[in-house]
Amino acid sequence: MTDYLLRKNELPGLTRRFALALLGMLGWRVRYRPLPGPRGVIVVYPHTSNWDFPIGILAKLAIGMPFHFIAKSSLFEGLTGASIGRVVRYLGGEPVERGVSTGAIARLAEKMHAADWYWMAIAPEGSRSLKPYWRSGFYHIAMTAKVPLGCAYFDFVKKEVALVDYLDLTGNREQDMASIRAVFEGVQGCRPGFASPVALRPDEDKAG
Repeated sequence: MTDYLLRKNELPGLTRRFALALLGMLGWRVRYRPLPGPRGVIVVYPHTSNWDFPIGILAKLAIGMPFHFIAKSSLFEGLTGASIGRVVRYLGGEPVERGVSTGAIARLAEKMHAADWYWMAIAPEGSRSLKPYWRSGFYHIAMTAKVPLGCAYFDFVKKEVALVDYLDLTGNREQDMASIRAVFEGVQGCRPGFASPVALRPDEDKAG
């Protein structure tokens, strides 16, 4: 049975090998199972520290896939934001205004289907601080676009980034969230006390 572990001597390309080597110097490893199709949504959990971003970017480079990810629109605004935004966009970031959920979902679903290849990574907690629920945007995007859901995690105890689990959502939120919860069981972020429960707000009908 494969462990899906990325190994430097098996990777093509200098960038991928360098990113994996740098992670290795930091004590990290990457487990990756090939994507089940050309389009999909990835939930990234837990998101509890600023360290998640550089570790995640290095893992993205090691995997060698041009994943997109949602970034708050303020990063792309103003003179400073324009400079930062260029870097974030180069790394795969796309600006999305929080709170404009329904329109953003429709646009992202359309964008996915217009592209030959499009995988979007989303941190459903929405911030690094403890929240009682996940934002449901990832769920609505995957359901609207009818694409698979990947579950990626940062485990700071094992020092492991993994993307090996893919789910086909049923539309039954309780059943789907139970499946997602099972994937992330036992995973610990940099600050475990700040990891939000793997749950959606019970009365939430639209994305948040």
